[in-house]
Amino acid sequence: MSGAGKKIVGVGFKAGRTIDWDGMAKLLVSEEARKEFSALRRAFDEVNTTLQTKFSQEPEPIDWEYYRKGIGPRLVDMYKEAYDSIEVPKYVDTVTPQYKPKFDSLLVELKEAEEKSLKESECLEKEIADVQELKQKISTMTADEYFAKHPELKQKFDDEIRNDYWGY
Repeated sequence: MSGAGKKIVGVGFKAGRTIDWDGMAKLLVSEEARKEFSALRRAFDEVNTTLQTKFSQEPEPIDWEYYRKGIGPRLVDMYKEAYDSIEVPKYVDTVTPQYKPKFDSLLVELKEAEEKSLKESECLEKEIADVQELKQKISTMTADEYFAKHPELKQKFDDEIRNDYWGY
């Protein structure tokens, strides 16, 4: 088997082992998403199986003697010579070295964005909790209780009153 074929099979096999299909399935909420996800998983498994079976096998060697007996040595020798003269070029990967650093830098940016997003989510959840608490207490809350939680607003109103600024 060629080196590229082994590499393709290896990548497919590794990808199949590292994907957390069950973990991803738990995140889906709609029935349509579950159907699409199971179709994706089936397609991935089919491609992975094809890679592991079809590309992992060495081709059977040609039995030139068998054909010499049935067809004739002159024609078979001509085909054998042509077959032996074929050189399959080795694949040289020039793309990965160019894009690997870019991909790695994108992974770093992704991690930073994820951390930033988690921090923002925490802040938003805290704000939601504060707003829900305020919603429950709004009918019985006094101005002093509100200003105790928001001293910057009390300071702003006090400054406006002190400077005789009444909003008009």
